[in-house]
Amino acid sequence: MPSTTDFARQLRLADLRVTQPRIAVLEAVQANPHADTETILAAVRGVLPRVSQQAVYDVLHAMTAAGLVRRIQPSGSLARYESRVGDNHHHVVCRSCGAIADVDCAVGDTPCLTASHDNGFRVDEAELIFWGTCPDCSPSHR
Repeated sequence: MPSTTDFARQLRLADLRVTQPRIAVLEAVQANPHADTETILAAVRGVLPRVSQQAVYDVLHAMTAAGLVRRIQPSGSLARYESRVGDNHHHVVCRSCGAIADVDCAVGDTPCLTASHDNGFRVDEAELIFWGTCPDCSPSHR
């Protein structure tokens, strides 16, 4: 797990000022993959009890814009944040409980991940969400 020094370095490399709320948000996102804002807020308040909800929202927005965290929002779900960035991985979501897990990029022939026509866009990411039932919710695991 990255240290406070690692997080400070990431912030500096992204041209962001190093502050306690920013460090705490990075720690919370790292410790809680695919967490919603309320989970991140609770984790940050465990370290900085007086931090405002708006401050955490602002930090998440700045971190997302800087590419330090990734925001995902599967259909019907709250926005979620993760620290795994830059590798164009995908996600699998449980239809029953909403659990989310990472799925490495598709292998083999992947025509659905190549735009048939880019309309002049420079495509740098394809988003793919797999849906199913997690092991905890699957009848065969009960």
